[in-house]
Amino acid sequence: DGDRRALDELVEGWLPLVYNIVGRALNGHADVDDVVQETMLRAVDNLGSLRDPDSFRSWLVAIAMRQIRDRARRRTPARLDESAASGAADFAELTVLRLQLEGQRREVAEAVRWLDDEDRQLLSLWWLEVAGELTRRELAAAVGISRQHAAVRVQRMKERLETSRGIVRALDGACPGLRELTTRWNGRPDSVWRKRLARHIRGCGYCGDTRESVVPPERLLVGIALVPVPVGFTLSLALGGKTAAAAGATVASVSWSAKVLSALTQPVVAATAGATIVAGGAYVVTQAPDAPPPRVAVSPTAASTHRPPPVADTPAVSPSPSTSPSATPTKTVRYGSVVDAVDRAPDPDTPPSALPHRPETGVTSTGGAHAVLNHRGDGVTLTGKGYVLVRWQISPQYRAGGLVMPSWTGLRGELFHVASGGGRRMDDPVSATDSTATGMGNSTVGYTVLPAGTQQMWQNEYFYLDGSVTLTVNERGADYGLSVFPSSWDAAEKDITTGPDQGVKRYGLVRDTGKDDTPVPQYVTRSTPADAATVAQESRVSAP
Repeated sequence: DGDRRALDELVEGWLPLVYNIVGRALNGHADVDDVVQETMLRAVDNLGSLRDPDSFRSWLVAIAMRQIRDRARRRTPARLDESAASGAADFAELTVLRLQLEGQRREVAEAVRWLDDEDRQLLSLWWLEVAGELTRRELAAAVGISRQHAAVRVQRMKERLETSRGIVRALDGACPGLRELTTRWNGRPDSVWRKRLARHIRGCGYCGDTRESVVPPERLLVGIALVPVPVGFTLSLALGGKTAAAAGATVASVSWSAKVLSALTQPVVAATAGATIVAGGAYVVTQAPDAPPPRVAVSPTAASTHRPPPVADTPAVSPSPSTSPSATPTKTVRYGSVVDAVDRAPDPDTPPSALPHRPETGVTSTGGAHAVLNHRGDGVTLTGKGYVLVRWQISPQYRAGGLVMPSWTGLRGELFHVASGGGRRMDDPVSATDSTATGMGNSTVGYTVLPAGTQQMWQNEYFYLDGSVTLTVNERGADYGLSVFPSSWDAAEKDITTGPDQGVKRYGLVRDTGKDDTPVPQYVTRSTPADAATVAQESRVSAP
């Protein structure tokens, strides 16, 4: 029936995520299938105890980690050694073969073999965080530690992963000293040999001479898809009776599993993102406000194309209502009918037009005077009447590729995009010696790529709020962060009127017309979706 199908769909949709967590944590051990089975069976058995459908993914990942730890406690050292010698393909090999990894990506996958169990368990979660499948909050919850402690643990694990990458690189080389050292090695990675090999590499001029630039693992993992579940995996047979029983036990008039499905976005297989330049700085929404636009799922990859440094100096024109002869009645422009769109960079030496001064009584923020949003899922709720500054920090040196834009949700009242400043657009050139370098990246580290049709952000973006709204970072793929400040008209006006004669790249840009045809930002909605990343680019906000 429908309940059974919904539950089967839930299990099938989240099986790849669980398989990748367990497979990488156990490095493809023969117990992987059993632990995956146990995880999914426990999830189905206890689905009725889940009170909040939005927390399903965190809940499922926590179950998987408990099963992994339980398995480790049940296994004796002798059985582990016996299994390791079985000759079966480990998860590193499966990752390389099934995803056809090469170069440094292959190196990272193979380096996992040299990590101990605890580091592999953490890496199995961090790998998926970098790929955009988990948030840092979910990672910390699954391990059972705070986000601050998780940051420390992840950093230490990454240091050991880098050591392991050096070992993989050296073993692929032709160092005579290393060849002599490994004559007594049985070929199976373990902590003792990791220390011996790392000590040799640190003191060896041959092994330590890395002529190729070593790319951080965060950038290498962007765009790597989930390893497919192997053909013939027997989960459906094992769950055949369980799903039917659970469907009958946990569902009343509406399927609980269907509620979970409706609250979640399934893990996305990576695809290539690109950028398209179109003319104009705003577009007019002509569709009915309640008609949702078609959604296109785009996931970032490290191979994404980039938007080159701008060469056009054509001034941008702030949106303004069209003029009509005095005898013709002027059509009233509805709030929300003008939305931000891709625009050209204005002449950097031309001062902006006057910024209209809207009424301001002040804005309060749940993040205080300075909220820093650095991880996927970080958010801040703003309430009041006044100006808000959002400052961008884009970090392609840590992770380039496709950027998933932040979104504004739960809007009550009105939100306008009134000005852009900070002395530069983020795609402006930033180096006198590297012609490829902009604030979005360079040819060496790669570029941060905006979704097609997304307006290029400036360093500082100013908004005017009359009501309340929540801003959420949806980071997955390219690395970025936001700083959010309640601001004022005075601060915005001072920022945008600072010009090149004062050491900045360009004057700011005024977008506010003082009327309802001032553009609203992209990615705004009055709804509160379970996943803020699903908010459409083309904002639809009817009059409050």
